[in-house]
Amino acid sequence: MRKMFALAILICLTGSLYAQDLNARVQVLSPKIQTTNKRIFQVLETAMKDFLNGRKWSADEIAPAEKIDCNFVLNITSWDGNSTFSGELQVQSSRPVFNSSYTSTLFSINDKDVDFTYTEGQTIDFNAQNFQSNLSSIMAYYAYTILGFDYDSFSRYGGTPYFANAQTVVVNAQSSGYNGWKAFDSNNFNRYWLSENLVNKTYIPLRSFYYDYHRKGLDLMVDNAEMGRRNIDAVLPVLTQLDRQRLGATLPTLFFTAKSDELVGVFTGAPPAEKLAAYNLLMKADPANGPKYQILQKN
Repeated sequence: MRKMFALAILICLTGSLYAQDLNARVQVLSPKIQTTNKRIFQVLETAMKDFLNGRKWSADEIAPAEKIDCNFVLNITSWDGNSTFSGELQVQSSRPVFNSSYTSTLFSINDKDVDFTYTEGQTIDFNAQNFQSNLSSIMAYYAYTILGFDYDSFSRYGGTPYFANAQTVVVNAQSSGYNGWKAFDSNNFNRYWLSENLVNKTYIPLRSFYYDYHRKGLDLMVDNAEMGRRNIDAVLPVLTQLDRQRLGATLPTLFFTAKSDELVGVFTGAPPAEKLAAYNLLMKADPANGPKYQILQKN
């Protein structure tokens, strides 16, 4: 009996030791594809999920409860009936806020340049040193990017090695012929520019803001809402200093896509003067989402 108990413990420990990093939920949708046999899309969905959840992406041992929650929704818009696919990929990741059931969105993007080949039963291979396939490169790129944002939110610039890994994927894909990997693909809003922004010193202040906002702000708000909000308020001017007009300024746009609603929620309960100050700063930093911030003008 003791031997069986010891074996059970060993199995549990081994499972924890080799636990993977992502808790990725994957959906493959094909509403525009006229076919009665949807099996290929179901098989593709399973293959993508296994690829994302079955690999070790980080250098750290991550406990099962600490896996990073993320969603990959692939909308197939074109299929040749064989192995060639085109579509759009929505990727979103989040992290829990300390001492609460609330999860905060870290990253959200809709990638419109997703073209790839896949055959039913094919093994999706990835090699960090060279380009294997566009499907595996795109998924690996976003896996590393998701890790980078998550690490940045818990440790200042903690995501640096993972953003570097994502950039390596971009470099390896340059000669692949697929869209989304080069500077002038897709109106300068693509994987190339997101990766460039994440390793560019120009956007170091925004990456630092991610840490202050989450670790010193949101994570404190359950126990001390005023202190958490005050800490966010102190770094809010950083957002007005971002160069939104710079060629390929992808990161600031994605930040406000993920955070504009949440920022409103953070300051909605603030005193009138603090709320108005936040409104003025946010309107200056992010006029595109101005209608959302209007509520902060109300007492």
